[in-house]
Amino acid sequence: LAAKEHMISGAPLTRLEALVLFGVSNLPELVYEMRQQGMMMKSRKVSYAAAMVRINKHANLTPPPNLPIREIMLTEYWVAS
Repeated sequence: LAAKEHMISGAPLTRLEALVLFGVSNLPELVYEMRQQGMMMKSRKVSYAAAMVRINKHANLTPPPNLPIREIMLTEYWVAS
């Protein structure tokens, strides 16, 4: 419910953030359900680094030193206003 409310507020959410911050293991399923409920969902690609910056405002996420965080892309979703 918290992840859904987060996206309804217009804030973006990646699968990584959904898992770490809200305990949602399958974000695409939640997005699918929200679309079925008639919500207009938007998406775009962002880097792992961008998602990590947002996560680190609320939790402490430290990736392995050899992980190419600027090259790994994640999809973020939000509800269009």
